[in-house]
Amino acid sequence: MDPSPLVIPSAPAPPRRTSLPYLAGIVPVGMGVALWLTTGSVQSLWFAALGPLMMLASVADAARTRRHDRRREADRVEAEWRAVEDALARRHAEERAQLESRHPDVAACVAEPPLRGTDPIAADTELTVGRGVRVSAVRTTGGEGDRAEAFRARCAELDDAPVVVRLGGGVCVRGQAPVAAAAARALVAQLCLRFGPAQLALVGEELASSGLTTAAHAVRARRGAFRVGWGTLGAPVAADAVIWTAAPDAEVPSGITTVLDVVEPGAASLRTPEGVTEVAVECLSRPQAELVASATGEPSDTHAELPLSVPLADVIVSEAGDGLAVVVGRDGRGTDIAVDLVEHGPHAIVTGMTGAGKSELLVTWVAAMCAAYGPDRVTFVLADFKGGTAFEPLRALRQVSAVITDLDDEGARRGVSSLRAEMRRREAALAAAGVRDVSEVDLPRLVIVVDEFAALLLEHADLGDVFIDIAARGRALGMHLVLGTQRAGGVIRDALAANCPLRISLRVADPADSRAVIGTDGAALLDGGPEGRGCALVRRPQDAEPQLVRVALTGPGDLRRAATRWSQAAPAVSPWLPPLPRRIDLADLRGADHDGSDDAGGDAVVLGLADDPQRQRQPRELLRPGRERGLAVVGAPGSGRTALVRAVAAQRHDALLFPSDAESAVDLLAAWVRGDTEIPELVLCDDIDALHAELPVEYAQEFAQRWEQSLRLSPSTTWILTAARASGPLGRVLDALPRRALLRAASRVEHLAAGGETSGFVRDRPPGRAVLDGREVQFAWADERPRQSAASSTEIWAPARPVVALVTAGASDAVGALRAARPEWDVRTAGSDVPTTASPCILVADAEGWQRQWALWQQIRAEGEVLVRAERPSDLRQLVGVRDLPPFALLHQGRAWSVVGDRAPRRVVVPGLGSR
Repeated sequence: MDPSPLVIPSAPAPPRRTSLPYLAGIVPVGMGVALWLTTGSVQSLWFAALGPLMMLASVADAARTRRHDRRREADRVEAEWRAVEDALARRHAEERAQLESRHPDVAACVAEPPLRGTDPIAADTELTVGRGVRVSAVRTTGGEGDRAEAFRARCAELDDAPVVVRLGGGVCVRGQAPVAAAAARALVAQLCLRFGPAQLALVGEELASSGLTTAAHAVRARRGAFRVGWGTLGAPVAADAVIWTAAPDAEVPSGITTVLDVVEPGAASLRTPEGVTEVAVECLSRPQAELVASATGEPSDTHAELPLSVPLADVIVSEAGDGLAVVVGRDGRGTDIAVDLVEHGPHAIVTGMTGAGKSELLVTWVAAMCAAYGPDRVTFVLADFKGGTAFEPLRALRQVSAVITDLDDEGARRGVSSLRAEMRRREAALAAAGVRDVSEVDLPRLVIVVDEFAALLLEHADLGDVFIDIAARGRALGMHLVLGTQRAGGVIRDALAANCPLRISLRVADPADSRAVIGTDGAALLDGGPEGRGCALVRRPQDAEPQLVRVALTGPGDLRRAATRWSQAAPAVSPWLPPLPRRIDLADLRGADHDGSDDAGGDAVVLGLADDPQRQRQPRELLRPGRERGLAVVGAPGSGRTALVRAVAAQRHDALLFPSDAESAVDLLAAWVRGDTEIPELVLCDDIDALHAELPVEYAQEFAQRWEQSLRLSPSTTWILTAARASGPLGRVLDALPRRALLRAASRVEHLAAGGETSGFVRDRPPGRAVLDGREVQFAWADERPRQSAASSTEIWAPARPVVALVTAGASDAVGALRAARPEWDVRTAGSDVPTTASPCILVADAEGWQRQWALWQQIRAEGEVLVRAERPSDLRQLVGVRDLPPFALLHQGRAWSVVGDRAPRRVVVPGLGSR
């Protein structure tokens, strides 16, 4: 209805009277007199007569104009009144229609059944008690006068409109017994038509004469429903609200604030705390009430009493037909109710609140199909996301290929890939056979049963799209869904529900949920007590109304019989691959029976077990030394880097394990670069970045450069390099290898820096679990410790010349240490000349001391041997003039560089100086 106010026409304004044109009348008179005086002609006085004549003509013309304006203004005002009267009638009609739709009486409810909302009936629920005058919402503006006031009064009142009151504690209808009973009967029938049996219950002994005893609301009181009783004064009724009938002069019961005094249907008065209103009430005869009661019945109320218990062994049917028909329960007439996922499906929805028996129904359905059909006909994937163990007893059945009780994010991604791979596999099988339906090929049907589907979608929304895809294409592919949930509204999308024509609902709390699944309120009306557990309403596509059944119960004996019958059949192959184990022994992995798809022949090295759900495989992950460039493995400490190196070394005893001590590592790299040592076919280097971190800056730079050179020098070598991080100076070395395995990283930043994706970071990834070539891999575990590569030995120094100059800080301490270690040597502090002795003579001084004895230094430099302690590389450059980096030497381990003549420095261990 238009909320703008109606504009009342204003009264017509009276026309303005014009004044007499005195000046126009005087001028001709003056002109006539002037001409007479000038000409002396009497005829000139005729001009003087024109003045009065013009005045009379002007007065007549003004009167005619006023009459015309008056008629035109009256016509305009009348047209505006007609328009505003039509607008008032239209708005009152719209307002009346809206009120009738919002507050229907029995006639309106029968003509057009009202929409039943989910709001419960309560004391503030409005009840239509008749038709009369009520305040209108039409507003007005403008207008004056009696007519405007009368119109404004008519706008404020809406006649023949529904008159409503709050139900409160009830209504008292007073009048002669037949008329009062008919009016009260109409009020009760109105409530029955507006509210479902789950919301409203009729109680009281007086209902026997009402004609409403067969209504669903009166069959049995529903727990939690609002109770409305019908009684006469003096007879107590235990209800939340009562419709009382009484004699015309009876006293109104306390607590009742609405009194309806009925003389006849068209003449009644309504008395409330707001005042007294004249209304026309609606009356209903008993036959009419019986028709209304029959219209409110539910299919579940027309069934005989259900059996208290139905064992599965009593209803199981043997294998028959091409479908999956099984009996899931029995109705009140003793008839077994069968459902067939192929004929009635291809998919099904099962709803039921906690404690209604939904899990028992799913177990019975699966057990019945497993008892009737072998693994060559049907296989199952069972998923329970409420943390229970309802499906655990079914795990031992040959037809059950997987039981899933929980999924993390990675498991959900694997599930999506596995189900899509199963769809592709089945499509390929149908295409290869040249058929369009799974019934024409030797391929078992796959039934995916999900308990608590809402929890699945809440945790893993990606699976929702897969289920919609399966629902759309599953019939031809032989893939069927059975989705269990507490409520379907807001959980199962329309695209999914449209492909699930088979519906089963146990007790639900909300009538709207019942209507969404089976089309009626029946599931909300089921008994919530112990007798109601296991009661379900089954609606197949051919059913006009849902069928009430008692679900069969599955016992251990039923499962044993099913398992025994198919014990010789091959177990079902799961399309939902199990997760990778947290540890795989190398011996088990190498000795496993594989289909040959991983091509592990020749000199291939087994790295671990890969997870490839998109192809429904878990092949061994291999490395082919000599044919592949290599593998970079990046992961935090404890993530499994060393275990991988150990597993590879256990398979290839000819592999070179790169030295773990810095001196040997630097020496070996130098030998590779110089060409002194041939690079083998397989090189394993663990913690390459840790080795790099031990070296001083200048040696670390050379270390990284020599690694790059080594990789370029030997393209036929296969390298396995492990590191804690992929960034830094060694990043180019790791990038030179074509394959990279990402183990658990220390942080998300490290994971991204190593080339991983944001979604691939898992903080608690198990040791040995890596992402390699876009798929998960669990590296093999080997207990065998790898053979350490021969380290480049550092020789124990012995004098090569009779005289040796030792450059070291703390010369006096060094002299004492050398004398104690080698008594046969002549060790002394450097003097001014070279002594002549039979034994080797070692002269000791610091750099400043040798500079002060430069002549002696030059003599020894030309004829003898020079030793420079490794802790002072600057002395080597300053005194000996060596500009290239000398061989790397550990500090404080007795290392020194020996220089003889123009030869390159060599690293030696000086006895006695190891702890200095």
